[in-house]
Amino acid sequence: QVQLVESGGGLVQAGGSLRLSCAASGRTFSNYPMAWFRQAPGKEREFVAAINWSTYYADSVKGRFTISRDNGKNTVYLQMNSLKSEDTAVYYCAGRLDRTSSGIYRDGWYDYWGQGTQVTVSS
Repeated sequence: QVQLVESGGGLVQAGGSLRLSCAASGRTFSNYPMAWFRQAPGKEREFVAAINWSTYYADSVKGRFTISRDNGKNTVYLQMNSLKSEDTAVYYCAGRLDRTSSGIYRDGWYDYWGQGTQVTVSS
């Protein structure tokens, strides 16, 4: 049974940093697509960043967020710097055991999801 477990969320002041982690179990996700999405209250879930053999970012986070992975730990990270109040959301980790990238920006393309972790940025 595949499980994705996020951690690292919390409350931070604007301009601060947080690092989210997503630990996978049940299957090895090495070099398979994994992504971060977020959902703010009253808004649809949106793409944040993804990684397979390359990295992909939403324009709104480019230059501030960095996605990375540690294949030995089967874990993906999201380093978030220069946080803004508009980054406040529940952040979800997602994964797909398929080495294509055709739907890497779409939440419906991913097969596995974590439970989410809250990130709150105070201004």
